[in-house]
Amino acid sequence: MRLSFLVRQCIVQYGRLGMSNSVQQIVIVGGGTAGWLAACLLAAKLPGHAVTLVEAPDIPTIGVGEGTWPTMRETLAMIGIPEAEFLRECDGAFKQGSRFDGWADGSPADSYLHPFTAPPPAEMRELAAAWQAAGQPGPFAAAITPQHGVCAHSLAPRQRAMPDYAGALNYGYHLDAGKFAALLMRHATTRLGVTRIAAEVTGVVAADNGDIAALDLRGGPRLTGDLFLDCSGQAAILISGHCGTDWVSRADISFNDRALAVQVPVLPGSPVASQTVGTAHEAGWLWDIGLPARRGIGCVYASRFLSDDRAEEILRAYVVAHVPGTDPASLTPRKLAFATGHRDRFWVGNCLAVGLSAGFIEPLEASAIVLIELSLKALVENFPQSRASMAIHAARFNELFRYRWDRIVEFLKLHYVLSTRSEPYWQAQRAPETIPPRLAECLALWREHVPSAWDFPRVDEMFPAASQHYVLYGMGFPVPLATAPPSPAAAARLGEVAAKARALTAALPANRDYFTALAAPLAAQGAS
Repeated sequence: MRLSFLVRQCIVQYGRLGMSNSVQQIVIVGGGTAGWLAACLLAAKLPGHAVTLVEAPDIPTIGVGEGTWPTMRETLAMIGIPEAEFLRECDGAFKQGSRFDGWADGSPADSYLHPFTAPPPAEMRELAAAWQAAGQPGPFAAAITPQHGVCAHSLAPRQRAMPDYAGALNYGYHLDAGKFAALLMRHATTRLGVTRIAAEVTGVVAADNGDIAALDLRGGPRLTGDLFLDCSGQAAILISGHCGTDWVSRADISFNDRALAVQVPVLPGSPVASQTVGTAHEAGWLWDIGLPARRGIGCVYASRFLSDDRAEEILRAYVVAHVPGTDPASLTPRKLAFATGHRDRFWVGNCLAVGLSAGFIEPLEASAIVLIELSLKALVENFPQSRASMAIHAARFNELFRYRWDRIVEFLKLHYVLSTRSEPYWQAQRAPETIPPRLAECLALWREHVPSAWDFPRVDEMFPAASQHYVLYGMGFPVPLATAPPSPAAAARLGEVAAKARALTAALPANRDYFTALAAPLAAQGAS
C-alpha cells in the first residue's frame, strides 16, 4: 500500500515538473573511503553527471589497516585502477578469509577459518556427512576448500602473470585505509573528472518539500545539487542533522563499543598472513591484519565488561607475543569509541547515507567497506532519472538495507552464541534475550538441516549458507545426522579438494615473495 501511494505521488510530481527535475548534480559530503569510493563509482558509471565532493580539510583518516571482501576486485576494475597500482599505493596485501582463534572454548587447538572460496558444488549435507564419516580428520574448512592449506602457508591466491583481479582462489584485500582514500582521491580528481571542494559544511538549505536544496560552506559559495550523499561518518550531518532519521541501537545484541588500535612494523622478510586473524579474549577480541610493511592490530571490547586500561594490557601482551622485535614502549594505542547500530532509514528525500553515517556494527567479518560497495551498487544500477521517482527508489533501498543490517547482526552474533567460554562477557553473549529471534529459530532448524538457500533466499545475500557452514562447523556445532551413509561421490569431492590443496600449495608463491617482486620494478627505477 505504501509503495502504491508513492507511485501515485511520483506520477503527479513528474507531470507537474516534467524533465526539469532530472538528477544531474551529485554532491558528496565527506571524504575517506566512503566518500571517495562513492565519487569514483558515480563518476565512472554515470557519465554526463557532475560529481562534486566537499570535505573539511585536515581531517585525518584512521589508517590502522582494513579488510575488504572479494567484491573490491570488481569495484577497482570498474573504476579503472590497475591491481598492481592499488597494491603498491595502499601497502596492500591479499585477504583470503578470516581465522578465529579461541572463540569456541579458548583452548590452544581452538581455531577455524572462514575462507572466501565457496565449498565444492555438491549437497552440503552429503559433504558434511562424508567429513564426519571419515572421523573429522581435520578442520572443516580444510576438508571443504583448498584455501585452508594456502592460508596456512601464507601463500598468495594468484600468480603475478595472471590478468588483473584473476586468481586461483577467491580473494579480497588488506590495505592501509589512509593510503586507500588518498589513491581514490587522486584517481577521482585526475582521471574521472570529480570536483573536490575543501571546505566545512556550515548549514543545509531546505527546499519547500523538505529535500536538500543546497549546502552552505565556510568561506565559499552555496553548493546546490540534485542528490546528496552523506559520507560524513558518525557526524551524519545530513541524514541525521537535517533529515532527522532515528538511530536503531543494536547494543542489546552486539555488545562491543570500543577499540584500541596500533600500527606495528614488521621484520624484513617476515611472512605476510593470508587472512585476518581474530583472537578472542576475556571480553572481546583482537584483530591482526598483515600488510607488507606493517601489521594493524587492535583490541575490540565492550566497555561495560572491560576497562580501557585492561584492554590496553591485553593489546600490548598480544603484540609482544605475536610480533617479534617489538618494543612495548613504542606502542601508542589510539582509542576508538563507536555507537552500535544503524539508521532507521538510509535514504530520505534526496539524501542517501553511505558508510558510517548509515551505521556501524563492530569490525568483525569486515562488513563496513562492503556495505559501502553494496550501497553504491544499488544506487548506480537503479539511479533515479528524475526527482519524481526518488521516493520509490528510496523506499526500495531502505527495505533492502534494513534486511542486510538484520542479517549482519545475526551473523556476527552467531560467532558468540556458539562459544562455551566461561567469562562473564561470553556468558552474557549467550543469554537467550540477546539472541535475535530469527537466529534462534535458525539454530533450532540447523540441528536437523544444514543451512541452505531456503534460509537465505535473496539473490545477493551478504552471508549465504556457505558462510554459516564455515562458522557453525568450525566452532563444533553438531552436523545433522545423515539418514544414509555418505555417497561415494561426496567422498570423491573431498578427495578432489585435498588434491587441489596439494597442487596449489606447491604452485602458488608466498605472499612476501609476491610483494617483493611487485615492488622490484619501482626499486630498479629509483636506482636508475
